Formats: sequence, structure tokens, C-alpha cells
Amino acid sequence: MPDLAAPLVAWYRDNARDLPWRAPGYGAWGVLVSEFMLQQTPVNRVIPHLEAWLGRWPTPAALAGAAPADAVRQWANLGYPRRALWLHRAAVQIRDRHGGVVPRDVDALLALTGIGDYTARAVAVFAYGDRHPVVDTNTRRVLARAIDGKAQPGPPSKRDLAAMTAILPEDAAGAAVVNAAAMELGAIVCTARAPRCEACPLAHVCAWRAAGYPDTGDARRKQARYEGSDRQARGAVLKVLRDAATHAVPAERVVPDWPDPLQRDRAIDSLVVDGLVEAVDGMLRLPRE
Repeated sequence: MPDLAAPLVAWYRDNARDLPWRAPGYGAWGVLVSEFMLQQTPVNRVIPHLEAWLGRWPTPAALAGAAPADAVRQWANLGYPRRALWLHRAAVQIRDRHGGVVPRDVDALLALTGIGDYTARAVAVFAYGDRHPVVDTNTRRVLARAIDGKAQPGPPSKRDLAAMTAILPEDAAGAAVVNAAAMELGAIVCTARAPRCEACPLAHVCAWRAAGYPDTGDARRKQARYEGSDRQARGAVLKVLRDAATHAVPAERVVPDWPDPLQRDRAIDSLVVDGLVEAVDGMLRLPRE
């Protein structure tokens, strides 16, 4: 296998974006919150929400002491609002199980609500400096192209962790940089649709480039269109309830002019099932407990 670590590290030192969670001493709670927000959400949208969130709840205990409705309201328009509830539940678990300190152990992190393989290892590596493979969509694309010669990665699997481990330096500090560099490269150079191969530090060892950039197919799950979707209807319902502050709203007054009444009702029902909305005596409100 070609050495990917050295060129990644050299490139990252000159090209890494100045992001808040990369600042020294940012803390495990800040890293954890940032990772929740960054799931399926662009960096530029996350930064202002992250700063506001940590300004309001600078510790897990502070968030755990707030109502779930406050978390959903503060989440605002970040999308996928179940993440707000999951983050609130994780904060309660951190307070109750770990004395208010974000755990370092990957298994302990995986036991928290809303945390999967990527987030658990990201916290352990970027907050605590431990050596683990950290693999997100961008990393998987870099590995697929540079090592496997594929245009796009296949579905996520445990093999991704082994592939990333194979390119990591033995020292924890060096491994953390390579983890971050691979993600950064995939985010800003080795992008899904328009890779800038002329600016890539791995161009000289990239198997996909050497093969002439073959179209090897794309098994990625396609993002459903937002306009007219159930997601849009759910967002419209939640906006009404967020804007209502602490008040409940009669169900019939929640987006009554939605073009598809059945879709609106389906959105409300799904939000209730997800715990994002409470329905009480014909009234709708954000969750209180």
C-alpha cells in the first residue's frame, strides 16, 4: 500500500480550514456538540448555531437541566431535528452516568443516545487524543479512490475502519492529524461531484487517477428532494411550534394552508412518534420532558 499519511499531513498543515472545534482546548463537550450538528449539515450553517448552543449550554449538565423543548427550539432550522432530542438525552446520560464529563472510552460513547461509530471515535480522537480510525463520508471517498480505484465508495461497513487504520501512523498525535486530513481532503478537494485532482496531495499515488478515472458506479444512497417532501412538511410544523414559544397551538392552526392536508397530518403524526411534538387534547406543543 502506498504511503498516504505523509502527503496528507503535509497538505493539511498548509490547507486546513480554521474551524472552531479545531482550536486547542475546545473541549470534549464542544467537539461532541459540533459532531452532532455536522451530521448531514454543511459547516457554514453549523458554526453560528454551535456558538449559540455552547453559549447557552456550555456543559452537558447545563443542557441536561433544560427542557427538551428548549433544545428543539434552539436547534432552529439546522434540519433533522431528532438530533436535538438525541443530544439532550446524551447530555442527561453524561450527567447521570459520567458525572457530567463526556466519556473518553469509545464503548461508553457508543452507549450514549445518538452516537455511532464515527461520532464516538471523533470525540475520542479529536477531544482526547486517542488513536482510533475516524471515518466519515469524505474519508470513505478518499480511500475508495486512492486505494481501491473506485469513483465512489460503497455502502458504509466495518471494513472502512480497518482500511483507515491501515494508513494511520502508530503515534496517536500523528494518527489524529491523518484522520482530520483525510476528512478535510474529501470535503474540499476530493469532492463527490467535481474533484480537484490537480490540487490533491495524493494524485501521484491515487489508483483511480492511474486507471484513468473510470466510472465504477455509485451505490450511495440518494438524498430525497426536499421541496414537497415529508421533511419539508415536518419542518413547517416544527417552525410553528418553535415560534409559539412555550404555548401549545391548536392542531388545526398548525400550517392549515399546507397544500397537501394528508401530508401535513402525516408529518404531525411522525413528529409525535419521534417525540419531537406532544399532542394533548387537540393541542400541539414541543416536548416538555
